[in-house]
Amino acid sequence: MDEVFGLFPTPFMRAPGTLNARLVEGLVKHFSVLARSANKASDSLLHTEMLRPDDSELLVEAATLIMPKVVDMGALIFGERLGWSIKEMWVNLMDTGGLQAMHNHANSFVSGVVYLTSSHPDSQTVFLKSPGGTDFAFKNEHANITPTPFNGDRWISPPPSPGDLVLFPSYLMHAVAPNQGERRITMSFNAIPNGLDSWGYAIKFGA
Repeated sequence: MDEVFGLFPTPFMRAPGTLNARLVEGLVKHFSVLARSANKASDSLLHTEMLRPDDSELLVEAATLIMPKVVDMGALIFGERLGWSIKEMWVNLMDTGGLQAMHNHANSFVSGVVYLTSSHPDSQTVFLKSPGGTDFAFKNEHANITPTPFNGDRWISPPPSPGDLVLFPSYLMHAVAPNQGERRITMSFNAIPNGLDSWGYAIKFGA
């Protein structure tokens, strides 16, 4: 029987209900009023300043619940259960018509999004194939093709519920289409391991 192998897959972790309803409500109430920085791509998308977990008891509680998932994700990427830390967190408020342009996250290894509200079906996070040189010079694109994981250039994450967490490698490109629904609130973060060791060539991260 023929077999098809997905070589070198990109890990994407979805952890439903990571934050409970009480914590989600507290984060929304506290940080919605602190999101004042406009996004360059959209006037209808605001961010808080970069935060650290110890800036708020709410963030400490959230980070405590998120961290075991980050360790699990790191084991998938690096093959070892390393010590990790969240280097920065921020809350995003996207009103109707707001959008997030395609981007990735520098200076980190694992990034994540916690959904603090529901999202309109047309405004879920979209993950995109890197625009780098991994494609053939010719493509086969028209109305009659069947999309597969091997020919698609984007993937739409599953519909989230408040408290759901997703984790992905920081290099993965992602975006949010124009919001067709009510205010969409998320909390994003970046994480780094304490260090990496490549056959004795070791590097430490953090202060």
